[in-house]
Amino acid sequence: MKISTRAVLAVALATLPLSAAAQDFPSKPMTYIIPFNAGGESDISARYQQTEWEQVSGVPAVIQYQPGAGGAQAWSQLNSLPGDGYTIMGINMPHTALQPLAGSVGYATEDLTPVHYFHYTPDAIFVRAQSEFTSLDQLVAFAKDNPGLVTFAGSGSNSSNNLAAVKFNQQADVITTYVPFSGTGPSVTAVLGGSTMAGFNYATSGVSQGDAMRMLAVASQERLPAFPDVPTFKELGYDIVGGAYRGVAVPASASEQTRKAVSDIVSQINAQPAFIEKMESGGFVLTDITYEDMPEFIAARIADYTKGAKALGIIK
Repeated sequence: MKISTRAVLAVALATLPLSAAAQDFPSKPMTYIIPFNAGGESDISARYQQTEWEQVSGVPAVIQYQPGAGGAQAWSQLNSLPGDGYTIMGINMPHTALQPLAGSVGYATEDLTPVHYFHYTPDAIFVRAQSEFTSLDQLVAFAKDNPGLVTFAGSGSNSSNNLAAVKFNQQADVITTYVPFSGTGPSVTAVLGGSTMAGFNYATSGVSQGDAMRMLAVASQERLPAFPDVPTFKELGYDIVGGAYRGVAVPASASEQTRKAVSDIVSQINAQPAFIEKMESGGFVLTDITYEDMPEFIAARIADYTKGAKALGIIK
């Protein structure tokens, strides 16, 4: 079938405004809001992105912090921001699923518009280097003989660490005690100081603490490049995979084109060799969950977190 020159020209002209608009974005610095204090995993990974941002997008990303209420303060204000794509915000799972289930936090999960999840920090079981436990089997055997005596420090109630501890108790058929702290730092300090027998912390803690802690198992699909000698829970017979997923969200007023454009920037950064090296060396697991993949991903995570919420007693 022949297509006339006039028809081809008409199609080209019809698509020109959209293409030009796409090429024009972004044309000025972007503001990247982190809803936590500086120094945590959200900040570290955003800083790694920041070093690649201008090379990929042509403009710099300026990081700002808006901590409060475990991220809820910032997320509750996200939709009041301009939807032009020049202000984006870090977003976390399971926080944005469990917080609204636990009570009024100023937003609902469905109010938020994540456009890309670019990594997760796997949950992992740690003990301090001086611990008698050198394997997960040893810890499980002790827990079976001493119900409730094994204490796990973790980064807060209703967190990924908390969910992982519940799953571990169920699958290992043990009773352990989860002790929530106000963040990763205090929970790791508890493990190092012997205040708790062990910790359900993020794998990234193993990098920052070096030889001071021993990782017994990690909730990743495959062994981490930073910890090739640490087995996954799956290897040891436990169906525990996941952690804190982190990504980028935009205000709900952002157009479909803007949402996809922001997602594309993050996806391109994820492919940069220097970024990959930093993230994997730091104990992060890269994902590339784009805007198009978001509905399926969110639905699967919500289903999983709802089960966890029931186990935690958040909902019945």
